[in-house]
Amino acid sequence: MRGLRKTAIWLGLIGSVSLLPLGALAEDIILTSHTYPSRPIIVEGAAEPSLPDVVVRDAPAQRDIASQAIPLPEAAPVSMEAADAKPAPAIEIPLPDAAPVTALMQADIVRMAVEGLFADDAAMRELRVGAKDRQALAAYYAQAGHPLVWTQDGAWTPAARAVMERLKAADEDGLDPADYVFHDMGLRKDAPPAQWARADVKLSLFAIRYARDARGARIDLSRLSPLVTPKLAIPDIDEVLSKVSSAKEAGAALAAYNPPHAGYKALRDRLTKLRESHPSQPSVRLPKGPILRVGMKDPRVPLIRARFNILKDTDNQTVYDERVASAVAAFQKERGLPDTGVLNAQTVAALSGLSVAQRESEIIANMERWRWLPGDLGARHIMVNLPEFRLRLTEGRNVVHETRVIVGKEQSQTPIFSEDMKYLVVNPSWTIPPSIMKKEILPALAADPYYAARKGYKIIRRGDRISVQQPPGERNALGFVKFMFPNQHAVYLHDTPNRNLFSASKRTFSHGCVRVDKPFELAEEIVGKDGKWTEEKLRGLIGKGERTVHLAAPLPVHLAYFTLAVDEKGELKRFEDIYGLDRKVRAALNLSE
Repeated sequence: MRGLRKTAIWLGLIGSVSLLPLGALAEDIILTSHTYPSRPIIVEGAAEPSLPDVVVRDAPAQRDIASQAIPLPEAAPVSMEAADAKPAPAIEIPLPDAAPVTALMQADIVRMAVEGLFADDAAMRELRVGAKDRQALAAYYAQAGHPLVWTQDGAWTPAARAVMERLKAADEDGLDPADYVFHDMGLRKDAPPAQWARADVKLSLFAIRYARDARGARIDLSRLSPLVTPKLAIPDIDEVLSKVSSAKEAGAALAAYNPPHAGYKALRDRLTKLRESHPSQPSVRLPKGPILRVGMKDPRVPLIRARFNILKDTDNQTVYDERVASAVAAFQKERGLPDTGVLNAQTVAALSGLSVAQRESEIIANMERWRWLPGDLGARHIMVNLPEFRLRLTEGRNVVHETRVIVGKEQSQTPIFSEDMKYLVVNPSWTIPPSIMKKEILPALAADPYYAARKGYKIIRRGDRISVQQPPGERNALGFVKFMFPNQHAVYLHDTPNRNLFSASKRTFSHGCVRVDKPFELAEEIVGKDGKWTEEKLRGLIGKGERTVHLAAPLPVHLAYFTLAVDEKGELKRFEDIYGLDRKVRAALNLSE
């Protein structure tokens, strides 16, 4: 008996295909267990009479795409007695000329594209994609109905094109387009499915990064300061991809992750105008000299003319004439200074201060801090702008109450965050916080045993620990009313017995809390809507012990930090960077100093 020659080829490579490099996936035929059963095929030369030999020949054109499922004849049992029989003629089964990629195969291709891209640790660090994000993105692509997000029939969808355009225009919102440089790789319709899948996943990653950066994820706030603790609304991967890819205007949907607030949009408009009007406007260093008014002569005037591109229109270029004064007045108005046209020391400092690049960075740094606020500030809310020393209570689009405030010293800064006010306390006592106890009270008690008595403080001993409390009264550090919005920093708004400090232009005097001028007027605006708690009734509680008044509904309070703001007249106002936060934000964003 002739020896039995059998060669068994096992298909079922899907278990190992995920280990292939992504490049191999693009170049080789994919055979998976979804398209070929994992069973032996008897090949030409086998001595089996009951099963025709099968020759599988791949068409040359199919080297770059996956084959479709091809039904194979059922294998008959191998009979040892039939080993000497003549072999049946071979059956040739060519692969089709245009084998379509099945849904299951497409899912495998996408899965391997995701895995291959995620294996590039350098790319993942650049895109700020962590392990949880990788899992979430892989899960999103694995969903039924989502083989690819941005491509269809070998072409980018209109949504994909709109997203690409939005990424290129990121600088309009003060973001850096270099962070979202996406190349569509010039993909053709007949490009390998793996290349389309990889490009699709990468566009998703850029869209996600843009959306998150627009909501404040560009900076690690904990590295700026432990007192900067806003709750950022960083969107989930599912939300971004579902919302943007299905939107009628995908570019607008992605851009909508930027702050919707009027203050942000006003700064955005200022940034656009600055770039359009002064593409290369320089600063100018002016020597010291006297105040200049119309008609005066000064050797500095030619420098001023050059700064504002005022052509020669007089024989004597040193005359400070009407044209020069008008240009100076326009500059003063733009910089938030009194637009008198008089060249004073303040104007000289502004002219020699910031270049256009520096002014851009100043606007962008302030736009960035709008991202720290909730998208919805609340139909009724309080905003305290620390560098402005100003509190505003807003209802709808109207400011219904505005007042001066005192904020923390540089060494005891007022924190930046948002929280809901829930109640206020009239005639409060003050338990001195541990930080003040350590820095001030304990050293004072050690130096003067009568210190507490002289200040009217009450010392409370609990075991080996002591606390110091100041009872309600006219001398109480909190004044007659405090406004409570519980938070991790234990700060709040309150009255003060030192009301003369409100007359100072720079009001950084507190230990971190915000002292409010005319607090009972604010209290009536907050709790007096129904007439139950008027200012008169609230003041009537003074001297009768602590009284808590609960708000009918929580009132959002936002402690914010803006050194630039556009007022209701459209004028740009500038405030001192009291805590150096502008500098820190610009450094974190690699902006001009």
